[in-house]
Amino acid sequence: MEGRALKRTASITRNTYETKINMSLDLDGTGNSNINTGIGFFDHMLTHIAKHGFMDIDINCDGDLDVDCHHSVEDVGIVFGKCLSRALGDKAGIKRYGYAIVPMDETLVLCSMDLSGRDVFVYDAKFTVPSLGMFDMETVEEFFRALSSNSGMNLHIKVLSGSNNHHIAEGMFKAFGKALDMATQIDPRIDGTLSTKGMLE
Repeated sequence: MEGRALKRTASITRNTYETKINMSLDLDGTGNSNINTGIGFFDHMLTHIAKHGFMDIDINCDGDLDVDCHHSVEDVGIVFGKCLSRALGDKAGIKRYGYAIVPMDETLVLCSMDLSGRDVFVYDAKFTVPSLGMFDMETVEEFFRALSSNSGMNLHIKVLSGSNNHHIAEGMFKAFGKALDMATQIDPRIDGTLSTKGMLE
């Protein structure tokens, strides 16, 4: 990040009657993570974003898991999106677009994004089980929708093939991490923002 004095980091605390969340994000990290949502499978998925996105992520979520995992998963998506938006700032110099096609054994997942400021989310995936552990599989979509909406991200996720539900979910989170790493990289050829409008918002 030569020539850029500002660190691309953000920390957010969000407390509601349903969840209490603290998150910190460093876009220029090394893939370290410290994640505790109380939902083992979800923690496992979030570590893939950090590791494959080469960003440092700390998340602590105390949610109403006595109800179910929906509020915790969606609210973590909200906070993640807000952290990402704050860490990116004016988005000067970023590549803006990112994409990945990731294999996970028999599964193949496509993820493509544009950090345009327009929160459009397109999701094409199906699971054949309702849950893995205490994680409801339908909340995968809710997590990414909340993240897209709160970061101003145009996000497409499509499962091209796959039969194992764990592999399908893991492929999505890994592909998202790799695409996000690409989209947030600084390109020294870009003067200001990569937009004919002169801004990304």
